Amino acid sequence: MGFAMDKSTNSRQIHGERFPPLVTPVRLRELSDAHEHALAHASEAGAGTIFHVGRFDQVEFALVLEPDAPLFNARRVLFAGMNALAETIAADCPPEREVHFGYPADLHFDNGLVGGMRIGWPDGADENTVPDWIVLSAIIRTGGFAELGFTLSRDGTTLGEAGFETVDPEAFTARFCRHFMAEIDDWQERGFQGIGQRYLARLPKAADVMTRGIDGNGDLMVQRKGEATARTPLLAGLEHPGWYEPESRSVRV
Repeated sequence: MGFAMDKSTNSRQIHGERFPPLVTPVRLRELSDAHEHALAHASEAGAGTIFHVGRFDQVEFALVLEPDAPLFNARRVLFAGMNALAETIAADCPPEREVHFGYPADLHFDNGLVGGMRIGWPDGADENTVPDWIVLSAIIRTGGFAELGFTLSRDGTTLGEAGFETVDPEAFTARFCRHFMAEIDDWQERGFQGIGQRYLARLPKAADVMTRGIDGNGDLMVQRKGEATARTPLLAGLEHPGWYEPESRSVRV
């Protein structure tokens, strides 16, 4: 997976956290939708632009990428993004708190749904053609729901409720970028296998599962004892993300 960048971009520092040199951060207003904004402006923004929203209750950002693989194959960058999100949280989380995934892009922390990722591409793009761009976006719930009068469901949480004292959204986004670049570097040097293994290590596994893997198009392949290999299509999970609530444009409550 290539990760084309503007080589002239300088690093930017936000609250003591420095964005990687090849990333251009663009802050949006509080009520903006980073994912939709990135989809609308990806062509002119260019690879490495990350749109992030300044909010007190969640981290929200969308990164523009320019892959060098056909669309059906390039969507696997979602798993690199999920690994980077998990590493960003795990690096600063309280002891004995775990980050795990729900396929394809639900993010759970301390046994509660805390956020997830989405991925977008140009309308009408051919599956077997390299797309002009891909947008990888995320929303992570950080806190503030009790103050706003909201009650989360039993399977929901925030980073604040799970033990994080404070989360600076911009600093979090900068740290994510560094972890994501490490994932992409590993992909370029050693192929997708390491990314797939790290992703699957955070995906809960039933006792009767013999083998698991991620196919070339991102589908989840699972073989249970005494059964044929079952396929879970990636595109179905992307069309209706389990973690995302369209009406509120946020993480499902």
